[in-house]
Amino acid sequence: MTEQGRVLVVDDDETVRDVVRRYLEVAGFEVEVAGDGTEGLRLFSATGPDLVVLDVMMPGLNGLEVCRRLRQVSQVPVVMLTALGEEENRIAGLQLGADDYVTKPFSPKELALRVASVLRRARMPRPEPPARELADGNLVLQMNARQANLGGVELPLTSREFDLLAFFLAHPGVAFSRADLLEKVWGWDFGDQSTVTVHVRRLREKIERDPAKPVRVATVWGVGYRYDPVRP
Repeated sequence: MTEQGRVLVVDDDETVRDVVRRYLEVAGFEVEVAGDGTEGLRLFSATGPDLVVLDVMMPGLNGLEVCRRLRQVSQVPVVMLTALGEEENRIAGLQLGADDYVTKPFSPKELALRVASVLRRARMPRPEPPARELADGNLVLQMNARQANLGGVELPLTSREFDLLAFFLAHPGVAFSRADLLEKVWGWDFGDQSTVTVHVRRLREKIERDPAKPVRVATVWGVGYRYDPVRP
């Protein structure tokens, strides 16, 4: 069995931990498990995993707080486990820098495939940016510094929001489906396309004057999304 990497699974449900561990080990991963957030942070420091699978709803230190603390010290990929209907937690996790989420109840086989996909994306060398700067009127992205400014004010974009906005700015006027964006921005050939929807919504809240009536990131009904420049 070829070791694909080290994964830390943090979940307070022993059955979930055992099932996820078995499937990930069959897929070639070395797995550590933790039953709560405090133990998860300890094991993270001790083992240095390549990816963390993190349950949101745990007693004590919940998954969102664990993710926040991880992001203070590391950019390790994080896949969050959320219950059906917990959209606010999914959004909060993505805002904190989680790379993906899987909704419970889930297929352990799909989770293993998702973990492999996220790790493959994380290990890909980041291509050289096509330009030092991308701009549309008062919206400016400094590619090398990975900073975005709107009207001279720096935007608090997550890494994925920055990548999505940079892709849009590099392809103005072109309509992309959510599947297209999942492949071209996330680097995934499968996955939950609602991840794209959540990121577009969060991006609109940060760059649009009225997110309910977006001017820059337009919805193309029956297709997906298109970036419309507002420059004169």
